[in-house]
Amino acid sequence: MQVQKENTIGEVVASNFKTAQVFEKYGLDFCCGGKKTISDACAKNGVDTDKLINELLKLNNNGNGKSNDYASWEPDFLVDYIINNHHSYVVKTLPVIYAHSRKVAGAHGENHPEVIKIAEYFSMIKDELEAHLMKEEKMLFPYIKKLAEIKKKNLDVQYPPFGSVKEPIRVMEAEHENAGTLMSEINTLSRGYNPPEDACTTFRVLYQELKEFEDDLHVHIHLENNILHPKAIELENILNKNLSI
Repeated sequence: MQVQKENTIGEVVASNFKTAQVFEKYGLDFCCGGKKTISDACAKNGVDTDKLINELLKLNNNGNGKSNDYASWEPDFLVDYIINNHHSYVVKTLPVIYAHSRKVAGAHGENHPEVIKIAEYFSMIKDELEAHLMKEEKMLFPYIKKLAEIKKKNLDVQYPPFGSVKEPIRVMEAEHENAGTLMSEINTLSRGYNPPEDACTTFRVLYQELKEFEDDLHVHIHLENNILHPKAIELENILNKNLSI
């Protein structure tokens, strides 16, 4: 796509995921903040809009190497990808990082009080994401896959108890925003995941794990907020329109 100031960050990253690195370079949120236009995001964060767009255009023009074209994927395939890659990663890593954060807080909290707060915030993330993933896998995702099946097989539309896919999407995106905010606080408290000189091995491993977790969460939320959710809403609208004809 031809990047312009009026494009949202989410649109740009959805069209070429490699552009995420440019937005991250300038501290612009491409997942939870993906609905902001480039112009508004740059103004809010004091970023030179023209300089940013030039870098995005250069990346689009000179990009090489294989990158997943998530935006072209069918919503049911995208659901499976998110579960198999991002949900499984979260389920596997939450208890590990939680245990390390508690251990570091107990051993180093007196000299580095920030790790106590980090452990507290990550405990909140753990509790919220465990419930969040369950809601997605038990309610939202099955309905999205059902919509895809209805379209492919020309089946009768079956309305869910929540009325429209927009309602659970609204809730999920609010929870995404909260998780992203908590991880941003952890990032700040850890000075960008840079451990102090006296940090032990577990301390250093914890910061590496947190950095990896945040990176994965950014991609995870981007795929849902900026690609899957719009596809699901569009699909539901198409089916409803066909039903009314």
